[in-house]
Amino acid sequence: LAPYRGWFPVISSLCCSNFVYFYTFNSLKALWVKGQHSTTGKDLVLGVVAGVVNVLSTTPLWVVNTRLKLQGAKFRNEDIVPTNYKGIIDAFHQIIRDEGVLALWNGTFPSLLLVFNPAIQFMFYEGFKRRILKKQLQLSSLDAFVIGAVAKAVATTLTYPLQTVQSILRFGRHRLNPENRTLGSLRNVLYLLQQRVRRFGLMGLYKGLEAKLLQTVLTAALMFLVYEKLTAATFTVMGLKHSRKH
Repeated sequence: LAPYRGWFPVISSLCCSNFVYFYTFNSLKALWVKGQHSTTGKDLVLGVVAGVVNVLSTTPLWVVNTRLKLQGAKFRNEDIVPTNYKGIIDAFHQIIRDEGVLALWNGTFPSLLLVFNPAIQFMFYEGFKRRILKKQLQLSSLDAFVIGAVAKAVATTLTYPLQTVQSILRFGRHRLNPENRTLGSLRNVLYLLQQRVRRFGLMGLYKGLEAKLLQTVLTAALMFLVYEKLTAATFTVMGLKHSRKH
């Protein structure tokens, strides 16, 4: 059962995060576009804004999620302090009691930078999709799965060092430099990146990338596959022609 440690907080965080992101995105789109044709630029801006709102409102859930997931794990790094939480509520209580309310927003700065991760992902996905649709009428299941996987692999690889720092700061039990002031600030992000390079070399920034790729790439590939199939089915039921420019 060890690989499933912290599964419930993950599901809870994902549900809340996706709800906040898509609700904000569609609400802002309805206000800004107002029946007009949306553009790639507008969608990108709305995606970034929705991502920022999502990060600021759901980071506490991800902080607790990260700590519960790593609880009981054995660390080689002596700079990491182990935790002992009974559940989600107890984790919130202990963090606020021992570290203060702001500790729930540990890792917010790199999370805000990582708002560009889905932007990069969708940019590559739409680019690959347009190329394929020039040669055929619609995407096959295999096409959607493969280009979704490739797009996410590119986005994850480009932003992985920041994701590593984000996890460290969310865990919050890392003994940072003595001059630490604001946890998650640019200074600490650079400090943690520098420490990983010193300890593990340049490739240390990508330590654990293969496991992250396996998780995120498969998730994204399945998501895009289901998305394309549901979209096609919806247009069919509504009796509308699925535009190739969609």
